[in-house]
Amino acid sequence: MVQALLVALVVVLSAGLVYAMAAARVVKQYERGVVLRLGRLHDEVRSPGFTMIVPGVDRLRKVNMQIVTMPVPAQDGITRDNVTVRVDAVIYFKVVDPASAVIQVEDYRFAVSQMAQTSLRSIIGKSDLDDLLSDREKLNQGLELMIDSPAVGWGVQIDRVEIKDVSLPETMKRSMARQAEADRERRARVINADAELQASKKLAQAAQQMSTQPAALQLRLLQTVVAVAAEKNSTLVLPFPVELLRFLERAQQGPPAVAGQAQDGSGQQAPEGRQAPEGPAEPSPADQASPMDPAVVDPAVTAQTFTDQPLPDAPLTDGEPGPDRIAPGAGADGVPEFDPESVPEFDPEPSGHHRGNPFTHH
Repeated sequence: MVQALLVALVVVLSAGLVYAMAAARVVKQYERGVVLRLGRLHDEVRSPGFTMIVPGVDRLRKVNMQIVTMPVPAQDGITRDNVTVRVDAVIYFKVVDPASAVIQVEDYRFAVSQMAQTSLRSIIGKSDLDDLLSDREKLNQGLELMIDSPAVGWGVQIDRVEIKDVSLPETMKRSMARQAEADRERRARVINADAELQASKKLAQAAQQMSTQPAALQLRLLQTVVAVAAEKNSTLVLPFPVELLRFLERAQQGPPAVAGQAQDGSGQQAPEGRQAPEGPAEPSPADQASPMDPAVVDPAVTAQTFTDQPLPDAPLTDGEPGPDRIAPGAGADGVPEFDPESVPEFDPEPSGHHRGNPFTHH
């Protein structure tokens, strides 16, 4: 009898142990347990820790409550300005209602992934290329709202959505690179022109200041020479300063004349009360009469042609020419007046004579 009781007790304990092992469940801290009893949702959601279910009757499904990071596959699309792009993104979400995540949707992860892909394609078609490249924050917010609207009924909350990369065709990349390069070159030219304008104004002011003091220009020249001479890899040619030539010229002219006195043409000072004549000095008589002056040269001599025959000897006269010796057409001083019409034209080859030396006697 006692032996039978012991056997029964062992059997009961063994059955209880097996039942306890079959009914015991452990829910982790980041999980929640949803119990389905005979296929129907149990009202109570099991909290983290040790819990018991009815074996064969209850079925426990554990739902992860952590934030899930899901990459969205790259999607090909055409922007509103007809540019083909390839965009990929990443989505962060978590489950806030375990019962809805189990009951309302078959696989909430797959549903969220498909919704993210379709929303990404839609946002690409509604945006311009410049918005995809520069205004991503606005696109992220719009994409988050598009995914979060249906996900609320699934017990899922979209934490944030980020566009990772926008891939462009190679031709579009080269075009954008040329555009950016041209824009930078334009800005560089504008800045350079503005600098040249400011420099020209400063140089004009410096030139105006140096014009009052010529020595300042020489000092600036010497500073430039010193700056160039610091580099010993070139030959320096120093120009002779013009101001030094002017200084030497003033030194040769001597001290300036005293007020009220002037110098005459010979370099001697004129007496007081006599001023030097203004304007150009009159030429001397020696300068006025040149050897070929018509008033001095005898027209009879100039009218003769060069021949091989010797010239006749001119008669010698003594003293001043008298009234009876004055030639017709001559002046009172006995020098004949010059008549341009009386001069015959010069013939290089006179008729009846052969060319030769006119001063050769035969």
